[in-house]
Amino acid sequence: MSEWLEVERGDAPLVVSFPHTGTQLPAPVADRLVSPWLARKDADWYVDRLYAMALALGATTVRTDISRTVIDVNRDPSGASLYPGQNTTELCPTHTFDGEPLYREGEAPQAAEIAARRAQYFEPYHAALSAELERLRAEHGRVVLYDAHSIRSRVPRLFEGELAHLNLGTNRGASCAPALRRALEQACESPSFTRVTDGRFVGGWTTRHYGCPERDVHAVQMELACRSYLNEPAVPGYGNWPPPFEPARAAPLSQVLQRALSACLDFAHATTGVA
Repeated sequence: MSEWLEVERGDAPLVVSFPHTGTQLPAPVADRLVSPWLARKDADWYVDRLYAMALALGATTVRTDISRTVIDVNRDPSGASLYPGQNTTELCPTHTFDGEPLYREGEAPQAAEIAARRAQYFEPYHAALSAELERLRAEHGRVVLYDAHSIRSRVPRLFEGELAHLNLGTNRGASCAPALRRALEQACESPSFTRVTDGRFVGGWTTRHYGCPERDVHAVQMELACRSYLNEPAVPGYGNWPPPFEPARAAPLSQVLQRALSACLDFAHATTGVA
C-alpha cells in the first residue's frame, strides 16, 4: 500500500499482523538517535519469515516496516500503560527493553511530535488492519486476528527468568472464544517447545482492541522466545545481535506455527456450535 505499510490480501478468514518486524528509521528520527543498532535492537527479528506459510494458507497479512522505536503500533494510542505497575515501553519509546536511552540528551519526542507520528503511522496501520478484518468478517461471518511477535528469552527489566518458547495471549480469555484458545493450546503442544497461556504477555493493544467474540472477531497474540528459532546469544551486543536467520534452525518452530494458523482457520470456518 505504501513504502512502509504492506498488506497482502487473502480470502481466508484469518489476518496475521506484524507490528514489530520493521526496521525503517526515517531521517528526522534517525538523526537524533544514539545509534541505529540500538534503535533496532528490540525488533521482532524475522517473525514475518517464520510465518511465510500464512499466505499459502489464504491468510491476509498486515505489516509495517517502520521501526517500533519510531512508534509502537501495538501500544495504547492514548499513552496508557498496558501493564500498569510493570516495566514496559511507550507509544514512542525512549528506552530499549534493557533501559538504554534511545535518543541523545534533549532529543526525545515531545507531545506534538508523538501526535504527528500517531497520525502518520499508527492510524494508517490500524485503518488497514480494521478494514481487512471487516472485509473478511462480512464475507465469512467470523474472523481471527493473529498478532505475531517475538522477544529475547531473557529480559530482566521486563520479566524474571527465562520466557517459555511459545506465549499465547488472549487478554485472559476476553479476546477470543474458549474453543479457539483450546485449539491453539493443542496446536502448540510439542516435546521441543514449552508454552504458556496468558502469562507475562496477555496480548497488547491490538489483541485487546480488536478481540470481540460477541461480534465474531477473535484476536490472539503469540509471543515467541527468540531461542525457539534463533541461535540466541546469552548477552546480545553489536557484534552478535541479531544472529542470522537460518531456515533449517527455524523449521521445527515454523511447523508448530503452521499448526497454530491452521487451528485458527478451522475455528473460523466452524461458524456454528463453537464456544
